[in-house]
Parts: sequence; C-alpha cells; structure tokens
Amino acid sequence: MNTGLLNVTERIVKRSVESRKHYLELMQDQARNGKSRQTLSCANLAHTVAACPSNEKTRVLDFTRSNLAIVSSYNDMLSAHEPYQYYPDIIKEALAELGHTAQVAGGVPAMCDGITQGQPGMELSLFSRDLIAQATAVSLSHNTYDGVLLLGICDKIAPGMLIGALSFGHLPCAFVPAGPMSTGISNDEKVAVRQKFARGEADKSALLDMECKAYHNQGTCTFYGTANTNQLVFEAMGLMFPGSAFVSPWDPLRNVFTKECAIKFASQAQNLNGASSLANLVNEKAVVNGLVALLASGGSTNHTMHLIAVARAAGWVVTWDDIDALSKVVPLLVKMYPNGPADINGFQQAGGVPCLLSLLAQKGLFYTDTLSVYGTMEDGVNQPQLMDGYLQYISDTGSKDTSVISSKDSCFSPHGGLQVMSGNLGRGIIKVSAVAPEYRVIEATARVFDDQDEVERAYFSKEFQEDVVIVVRYSGPAANGMPELHKLIPLLSNLMKDGLNVALITDGRLSGASGKVPAVIHVTPEAKRGGPLSLLKDGDLIRMNAITGELKVLSDLTGRTAISPKYDMNHGFG
Repeated sequence: MNTGLLNVTERIVKRSVESRKHYLELMQDQARNGKSRQTLSCANLAHTVAACPSNEKTRVLDFTRSNLAIVSSYNDMLSAHEPYQYYPDIIKEALAELGHTAQVAGGVPAMCDGITQGQPGMELSLFSRDLIAQATAVSLSHNTYDGVLLLGICDKIAPGMLIGALSFGHLPCAFVPAGPMSTGISNDEKVAVRQKFARGEADKSALLDMECKAYHNQGTCTFYGTANTNQLVFEAMGLMFPGSAFVSPWDPLRNVFTKECAIKFASQAQNLNGASSLANLVNEKAVVNGLVALLASGGSTNHTMHLIAVARAAGWVVTWDDIDALSKVVPLLVKMYPNGPADINGFQQAGGVPCLLSLLAQKGLFYTDTLSVYGTMEDGVNQPQLMDGYLQYISDTGSKDTSVISSKDSCFSPHGGLQVMSGNLGRGIIKVSAVAPEYRVIEATARVFDDQDEVERAYFSKEFQEDVVIVVRYSGPAANGMPELHKLIPLLSNLMKDGLNVALITDGRLSGASGKVPAVIHVTPEAKRGGPLSLLKDGDLIRMNAITGELKVLSDLTGRTAISPKYDMNHGFG
C-alpha cells in the first residue's frame, strides 16, 4: 500500500479514538436488543402491520423473517428521482418470493440545485442535508426493521440519507441507485450557448431549447457534478453493489441490481453478529477509499463538506489536511466534464467505477480488504454482467477509452482533483483538475462584491477590462446558507476567453460541475464570522497559486476593520 495513504489512515484513526469509540458503543447498545420487532409491544406490532395485506402481516410478525426499511427520495418532477416510483414494488416482489418483507419507512425531500439556482429556494439547499438526515432517522425510529435500503442520489440527498442511517448503524444498509439519463447534446454545445447568452449573443428561447436538449429524460444529469460524485464515491466506499452506480434506468441490469440487493440484505439481516452492519462497513478504510475515489475522479468540491460530515456521523474526524495529503499521492485518473469532454455515460462505457477502483488498487491506493454490502471491496474491482438473466462478475480488463479513464501506466495529472489553498486570506478549496495549467497562478488586483448579482451588473457594465481577482464574500453558511454562485462561471469564462487572467475567491460555493475558471471556494473563516475577506477593498493585490496552494493578499490590511455587507439577511440593508 502507498505510504501516504497509510499515513493519512493512521492519522484519522488516531485523532478519532474517542469519537469512534463513543459511536460504536451506541451502536452496540442498539444491537444488543436483537431483532427490533421483538422489543415491541403487541400494540406496537399491531400498528406496524395494520396497513399490510393479510399475507404480509404474517411474515412481518414472524421474527425469523426479515423486514427491510425503504427510505425513498422519490418525486416525479426531478429526473434523477422519478425512476424510484416503482422500486418499492420491485423490492417487495423479490422479497416475497423468499418469505421476507419490506415497508416504505418514510420519504425525504429532494430538491434540485438546477431548479433553485438564482431563486430564493437555493438558500435552503445546503440546509436541506440536515433535514434529510433527520427525516431518514425519523423514518427508521419505528424500530421495526432488520435492514435499510436507501433510494437517493443527488447533491445533499444521498449524503443526508447516509448521515441519518448511520444513527441506526447497527443495521445493514445499502444505497440502491437508479442510474443516469442518456446523453443529450454535447458539453461543448452546452457551454457555447450559455456563454453566448451571457454575452447577450443568444436569446432566452435559444438557451431554453439547448437546456431542454441537455436535460431531457429520466436519470441523473450526465455531467460529473455532485450527484454523480455521490454515486461514484459511495460505490467506492462499498455502500452499493459493485458496478451499479451508472447503469442506465432502462438497462435490464438495473432491475436485477435492485432485486439482488434486496435479496442479499434480507439474508444479511438474519445475521445478528453485526459484521455486516453499516457501522462496521463505514470504517476508516471505507472513508479513505471514498476520499481517494473523489480525488482520482476529479469529483465535486461539495464533497469536501459532505464526506467530512458523513465520516463524523460514523465517529471519524476527517479534515481538509487529510484531503490535501491524499491529493499529493493520488493521481487524476479520470477526465469527465467539467474536467474533460466525456460525460458520465462515456465514463461508464470506458469501464466505470470498477475500472477506476482496479487502477487505484494496482497503484496501492485503494483498500480492497475492507467490507462492502456485497462482500469485500475485492469484489468492487470486478465488472458486472447479465448472463441468462443472472448477475455475474468478471475481472476488469482495463480502460476501454484511455481519453476518459487512463491506462494502467499513465495518469492525467500526478496530483488529485482538489487542492487545499491557504494563506493570510484563510483556507479554501480549488478544483484544480478542471483548471488548465496556464491559469493556475494569478497575481492581480481585487474587485470585491457582496453577492453574485453585483458581479453580473459589473460584467454587463463592461467594468472588467484588465486582469482581476473577483472576491464574492458574505456567501458562507452563516451569511445566507451558502447557495451556489451559479451565475459567475459563464461570465468569468467569457472574460478568460477575452484574454484576461481571472480568478474567483469566495466563502460561498459553486456547482459540483464548475469548470475552467480558477476558483477558491469555501474560504474559511467566512466574512460573516470576521474572516479576512471582510477586510478587503477594491484594488488590493492578491496572489493565488493553485500549484503551491498559496492564497494571499499582498496589500497591508493593518488597522482595517470589517466592512459590513450592503445587505444582511438578519438585519436588512445596512
């Protein structure tokens, strides 16, 4: 195994001794009671089975049978979640043949950043993760279940569901994915129309026509944003069947995965020794595997928040320093939009997650000896196939498209997809894999804004005529809920296309699909909490070096006091 990988793992274990011990003690206390339904009173049990058909009532009340909880993010207005409509029926039918049952324990809200971008609802986006975690835990609180199947995919939804499920980590638990939509128009076409619209060279009807061709049917969006990063990372952590993340909703293998996962979990739930529990599965090796997969694939910056929160829910203390250390030893092995032209379907055709994990294992950068919902992660490097209607696995044979997944002896960059930035402006994250080498270093004067709408107005007023570092502050969690600053990338991309050197520094966040603009985001401490961004003024000289990780203001800030935002969500206009 790679020494850097081992060192990070050891540091996580060492700093997490007390928190992990406390978590496991809680899970062991829950597991000691044995089958949950056995602890219920007769009235409790009567309520549990009241809505069941008579044949199901008998099975649920038979404690030698398994009863699985289904927690679903289904709704019929979001493409990624619409396929889940029929999953409970598929799961129940598969289990009924073996005498087991499943119940829809509850649902969680599933909002889409693609819809709420630029709308007030975006300010609820990041907060929704905590609501989803609570809704998942409430769904499982009836204590009538022997295992958990999570139907969730997108940005805050899947991490929130996992955080909630970890509060019932004595149970086995798996994600049941639904797959990506088919490819519409190319990413180059999308970018071209968006940039034309930002310049005023295309009208809204042209933009709407393009967007509807890009987002056109069921499944996750096809770019490699936060939703698809969830799927890749959670498969790498062993939380779903090997190779299942990116199988199309219409592929016959999709329903087979769903049925097989339900059947396997019903059998695992009969084993009360806890070996297959979620608490045991999310061990230190699974956490590090998730971080490695994030970096090797050039995944979403949002996971610098989500994975840390998921780890903490299982008792593990993970920091940005761990991500930074892993970035130095984990190479970039995947090129997907925004890091390259291919979409998630191109990645799947090139070999998908098993191919990536196989490459990492060969380089000593992936733990194959840790648990998964299927068995161990040795299974995770194998490719699924359908043989006479049955799921089988074969050895991975390497990348089928080396422009998307690198060959065994090469990489797209020796450095992982993310870089931690630090200096006298605080600490932040940059998705360095999406930024061309010639744009990774900039030293220029600052233009300071309190929200993205101000930047938009300055752009259309043609105020940016020279190299510039654009600072957008008061966009962190305490200030306004940390909404995505989606308007900025097309505008700043156009400035770069005009020949300017441009960078963005913000205590806010960007979409998981943010691309070529060098952007240091999630800067902490945030301006609302008195961070250095609150001291900046137009004209301050800033250096951003994504190669060395330097984030520095060169102007003297001595004696300055924090500049309040023009608008404060708590006090109105100041």
